[in-house]
Amino acid sequence: MKLRTASLLDFSQIEQIHREAEARLSTAPPPARLWALVSQTLSALLPLSQETLLYVAEDRGRVIGFVQASGRTPTLGLPPKASALQILNLCLAAEPGRDDQEVATALVEHLCEHAGRNGVTRLFVRIPLDDPLLPIFRLEGFRQYATESVLYAEGAGAHTSAVPLGLRGARGRDSRLLYHLYRKATPLGVAQLEAPSYKAWRAQRDDPGHQELVDRVEVVGWLGVRRSSQGRPHQLSFMALPEAGLADELADRALAVSDGGPAWSSLRHYDAHMIDALRGRGFTLLLTQALLVRELVVRVPLPEKGLVPSFG
Repeated sequence: MKLRTASLLDFSQIEQIHREAEARLSTAPPPARLWALVSQTLSALLPLSQETLLYVAEDRGRVIGFVQASGRTPTLGLPPKASALQILNLCLAAEPGRDDQEVATALVEHLCEHAGRNGVTRLFVRIPLDDPLLPIFRLEGFRQYATESVLYAEGAGAHTSAVPLGLRGARGRDSRLLYHLYRKATPLGVAQLEAPSYKAWRAQRDDPGHQELVDRVEVVGWLGVRRSSQGRPHQLSFMALPEAGLADELADRALAVSDGGPAWSSLRHYDAHMIDALRGRGFTLLLTQALLVRELVVRVPLPEKGLVPSFG
């Protein structure tokens, strides 16, 4: 088996492996693996750039698997630079009698080694807790730093149309206030990994669409609603302090803004109050994912030192 960087000539085989993997997953709802929460075609993720790494495993001239990592992904919202990448795909061709674990392990090891050489310091991956690939990542040094729940509803409705006290539209100058809310609502260990500074937090924020916040002397809650387009469900985002009743108010307001229809939301384990509020309004758990990270050792070649004769 040979491991190498993917070339343009490999794309047709890569797409075929990706399509076969999707077909296998579609037979078991909910999906066994959800690498990205917003559906995208593989070709949209393939362009090779400084922020994208794509490697293939080849056996007897045929591609039997590939692994892809990128710093330009809406899933985790990493800063647009090559120091942190998210693994988007790890797919293997179906072939009876082959040790898939060996191929997957080799691809992950190859990615980690070459990412470190390219100056990457961290690799992130999100993977369902019941995915058979999870033990491979753990054995390769990935550690879990958070758990993420993906909730979905076909047509959830708000319990009340009352406007929360202190609700107002978010403005551009509210960024600092929202960052302070993020640091208060997010465990320190998670914030230090994903957004250790205001600059990093601003760089990784994706446009959430319609935004509102709850300002009660201090900002205690925020919601974002990206309305559906091209058949996709509404995307609901939240940040909230654990104040009594606040999560219910934000959930009702987000559902009122989205004006019905299918909707989904991705929430972390420390957002339990928001998870409970959405489940109380008809949302069901689609899947639970582990968020993993691996710190990479960046090898920087030292400059050669020549011997200088000493006189005196």
